Amino acid sequence: MALTHSANFNSMPQFNVPEIGSGIGLIDQQKEKMIGEKVFREVQHQMPVLQNPWLEDQLGSVFSHILSQTQLGQPIGLVIINDPQINAFAVPGGLFAINTGLITSARNMDEVAGVMAHEVAHVSQRHYSRSQEAFKGQGLLTVAGLLVGALIASQADGDAGTAVMLGSQAALMDKQLNYSRNQEREADRIGMQYMYSAGFNPQSMADFFEVMDRSTSKVSFLPDFWLTHPLSTERMSEARLRANQFSRVKSSLHDEDFEILKWYSRVISNQTTEQQLQVLANRNNFAGQLALAAFYLKQGDYVLAQQVLNQAKAQQRLNNLLVLIQTDIYLGQNKNEQAYQAIQSAARIMPENRALAFKLAEVYIRQKDAAQAQKLIQRFTNKNPRDIQAWHLMQQAANLDQQSAFRTVNVLRYRAEVEYWSGSEENAIKSLLHAQRLTKDNELLVAKLKLRINEMQKEWQLRI
Repeated sequence: MALTHSANFNSMPQFNVPEIGSGIGLIDQQKEKMIGEKVFREVQHQMPVLQNPWLEDQLGSVFSHILSQTQLGQPIGLVIINDPQINAFAVPGGLFAINTGLITSARNMDEVAGVMAHEVAHVSQRHYSRSQEAFKGQGLLTVAGLLVGALIASQADGDAGTAVMLGSQAALMDKQLNYSRNQEREADRIGMQYMYSAGFNPQSMADFFEVMDRSTSKVSFLPDFWLTHPLSTERMSEARLRANQFSRVKSSLHDEDFEILKWYSRVISNQTTEQQLQVLANRNNFAGQLALAAFYLKQGDYVLAQQVLNQAKAQQRLNNLLVLIQTDIYLGQNKNEQAYQAIQSAARIMPENRALAFKLAEVYIRQKDAAQAQKLIQRFTNKNPRDIQAWHLMQQAANLDQQSAFRTVNVLRYRAEVEYWSGSEENAIKSLLHAQRLTKDNELLVAKLKLRINEMQKEWQLRI
């Protein structure tokens, strides 16, 4: 996404961001990271997480710009939950999540960035661990369990959601997890500073507060903490007054990149209809054409998907999502060579682009070229060992490698990573133990497997 402006630091109000993180001990940081990763695995296991590299990359780019304004280290990651409610959350250690409902309800990327920045500020200022000594003793595990429990409740109907929060669990939530008013204000203040410094319009945070306030009736059965955090008229007014102190940021009245993101999100999260998309596409709206093509692709109607995509192509705009949809249409029709021709140029021009690289790897796998696929994906698993989609592609590629003496071992190793980060820790450990038995003659591989088994077993003991 293109940034809206370059921050003018001379004219912006001077806010101080407390450097809370600098006083954290190494043990505390490691503990928070383990908790964040545990919640990540549980969320993957129990929630409708979208595995969509293009969407993750688009939102991840904005997220990275905001994170670059902080002292936080490498985050655990950004997760997209397929849920129409307006919601986002952050967990100690740097796990952030955003609902598709937040994307589809926002009017521009600046509004999404405002919510992200608010959540980033909660983590950078360590509001969880500063709240009523929530992390004493087993507090971190308790917090992790409550976070996942609240998420599960949000997927249930109103009565079930209420039931989850009753009794001692609700009392514990109220005692340990409610942010104070001062912490909410601090997250607003610092988050607004982060988003402005990253190039986004601070007015949009105040704008979206009003959107969220109008939407709370739909999600009233959940604790305020989990959703939008208590929103008062006073807090919304403060946000607007604070935003007015920043120099003006010119916002685009029509951001086509965001329109593409929004309508595509509506398609993959089932928040739109064919008729709505056809109205847009018939107006020669590029975002609508891409979304309608994705809609037909999702239904398996490759002929209609191609017809609509051809209309989008007639506008002669370079767009990665168009390339990805075209490649998928060819793959759906088993036209592997055409799929390769569609993706290979864009993927080579932008080797750092995860979505393009993964799609090219998928094409290589369809062409039975295991070595090229693994070479392409390896750097992504090195960069982010929690990348489930990357490990899944590595597993598929390893399964093709008939010449390797360690084919089965590698399939088991990569499958274990998919299982582990998807929340099936016990199955992951079993897969590695099986791989270990098959490699008893290779000391180096045995040692590597033993180390990973020990890591998994240690982290698995953090039961929620």
